[in-house]
Amino acid sequence: MLLEEQNLPMKNCSKYTVTQKESFISRINARFIVLLWGDKSSLNSKAVMDIPVYDYNDITELGRENRNALCYSSELFEQGQQGVFEAIGPEDVATLIYTSGTGGTPKGVMLTHRNLLHQINNLWDIVPAVPGDRFLSMLPPWHAYERSTEYFIFTHGIQQVYTTVKHLKADLQHHQPHYIISVPLVYETLYSSIQRQISASPPARKTVALALIKISLLFMEAKKIYEGTVLSNSPVKPSFIFYMFNYLRARIVAALLWPLHNLAKMLVYKKIHSSIGISKAGISGGGSLPMHVDKFFEAIGIKVQNGYGLTETSPVVAARRPFCNVLGTVGHPIKHTEIKIVDIETGEVLPDGSKGIVKIKGLPVMKGYYKNPSATNKALDLEGWFNTGDIGWIAPHHATGPSRKCGGMLVLEGRAKDTIVLTTGENVEPAELEEAASRSSLIDQIMVIGQDRRRLGAIIVPNNDEVVEAAKRKSSLDGNNGLAKDTVMSLLHAELKTWMAGCSFQIGPILVVDEPFTIDNGLMTPTMKIRRDKVAAKYQSEIEALYK
Repeated sequence: MLLEEQNLPMKNCSKYTVTQKESFISRINARFIVLLWGDKSSLNSKAVMDIPVYDYNDITELGRENRNALCYSSELFEQGQQGVFEAIGPEDVATLIYTSGTGGTPKGVMLTHRNLLHQINNLWDIVPAVPGDRFLSMLPPWHAYERSTEYFIFTHGIQQVYTTVKHLKADLQHHQPHYIISVPLVYETLYSSIQRQISASPPARKTVALALIKISLLFMEAKKIYEGTVLSNSPVKPSFIFYMFNYLRARIVAALLWPLHNLAKMLVYKKIHSSIGISKAGISGGGSLPMHVDKFFEAIGIKVQNGYGLTETSPVVAARRPFCNVLGTVGHPIKHTEIKIVDIETGEVLPDGSKGIVKIKGLPVMKGYYKNPSATNKALDLEGWFNTGDIGWIAPHHATGPSRKCGGMLVLEGRAKDTIVLTTGENVEPAELEEAASRSSLIDQIMVIGQDRRRLGAIIVPNNDEVVEAAKRKSSLDGNNGLAKDTVMSLLHAELKTWMAGCSFQIGPILVVDEPFTIDNGLMTPTMKIRRDKVAAKYQSEIEALYK
């Protein structure tokens, strides 16, 4: 068992953290504890009284003693021999990384030396970094995404800077990184921060900035048509005449908007760039990147490359390339990796453009789950295909047309286990709805609910500052100066109606909670994905009351 203290020194850890660990230790049969940092003396709890505790120095000393005992055993000494250790092979296990547990009990993923070397040797196609480049990262170093990135960084002589959510803005300004390695939530946070700064500007400057951003968004949409990066799942080739008409129209629109887009670069985007750096690219992984965030950064000239992978795949299996960064996708598979889409019921391979379960095969796929053959056999078939549990489709190939550069790219649409089945028989993918609702400045976090219910609901963590401002504006019209619960509910319902107008499903009842979903309270994973089962369990009684 590894014990760490939420990035705090042991002597400064909170009472809550210690109590949490005591509770955890009391529930398991721990043989020993490895202390990642801090003093052993700080662990004076009764819960660990009879359990051996080792720090870094203890572990290295035990290793030294064990090696000497094996090399110079009395039996070998009598025979005039010295112990010889077997050489490490590519298929030997290099590390065990436990999954976050969002899909159930955490499982120990066995990654081999070949798995990790595959990442080191092939990530350069995604991130063509050179010695001296500066990377900014904020993921925990024991996470698969961060570990593979670090191996790649150190192999190529790149500078690594670590930061936290709290210090992200200051470190971006201070270090001006060439690349930032993080999860989608960080890009959403940067997007929201920029939007708040624009909203706080004087009225004239705000109006100009928002108008120029809209023009840049239109300019980028036009570029996609004639550059061939319009994402489509249709296998039918568009008519040549229809495409040429759209091609010429897009060229004309882009030419007309180009001067204003360049003006926006000088007046607005230059200031944004100087404040956050990211001069080469932001690399996003570990979750779905909302389309409005993706489009915004593209419009202002900051390249964000979205990638895909799992702990079981070392983790990167696909990513958008710098020269072909098609929004809405996670790019092509990286070298020595195969991806196919199969029917969720029959397991039959589906044609390009059809939605199903994503399966992966190749060098990045794990050896298996540690001491868990049943889980391994469930995840890996006899041919070596790994079942990701993700829903997605592969963009069809077109020789010509607006989608000619998208062929073979992977598009993700959520987790199979996240699918909400209503009592009406309808299947709902919550990710799309949550992404749309999250565009509201009043909504800080949202989780769609409704499994085995007649209609969808949502648990919402509001952005209190924005809610107060919106309530003040509303009160000036209707004379209501109080921030009552009904007022908050009314504002949130109005926001959901506005931002989800184009969605196939709408949200009914909502539960407003004050406590945010965080890693510390166990409601988010280290990659900042909501633990749906944990949130649902925490608010089970409130959810039941919501649907009565």
